[in-house]
Amino acid sequence: MKLKKFLNNSDKLVILGIGNELRGDDFLGSLLARRLSKLFKEKNNIVVMDGGTVPENYTGAIKKENPDNIILIDAADMGKEPGYIRIIEHNEIANYHLSTHAMPLSFLVKYLEHSTKADIVLIGIQPKELEFVCNISMEIKKSMEYLVNIFLKILIK
Repeated sequence: MKLKKFLNNSDKLVILGIGNELRGDDFLGSLLARRLSKLFKEKNNIVVMDGGTVPENYTGAIKKENPDNIILIDAADMGKEPGYIRIIEHNEIANYHLSTHAMPLSFLVKYLEHSTKADIVLIGIQPKELEFVCNISMEIKKSMEYLVNIFLKILIK
């Protein structure tokens, strides 16, 4: 499992969810961050942040945490079926159309690479609907639940 290997020697982890509450499935990163924040609130070595539509505003807080690993979670158009999950390596992030925020995630990743010692990956989930709707699709809800269970298995020791 790629995620387990990524987290194997992590003393400090930052998870940054990214998403827009007004754009359907694009909200998935923020929603996952909110859920994981509650689940890991007792773990001092795991910090979860909801970056919303401006994840670049969290670079100072991320640097302050001095993480070994950073996981970004966002909707990513990979041309796959809705709900498809993929770990996208930091050097591949520029190849994907990600979310609906203004600054490309590749800029955020480059900045974090130069200002932290952290290894960085993106967990991308293929959205179904990005229009101005308030509901997350059923496919995305299933993928989010799957990811929550994976994080719990790996990070709760």
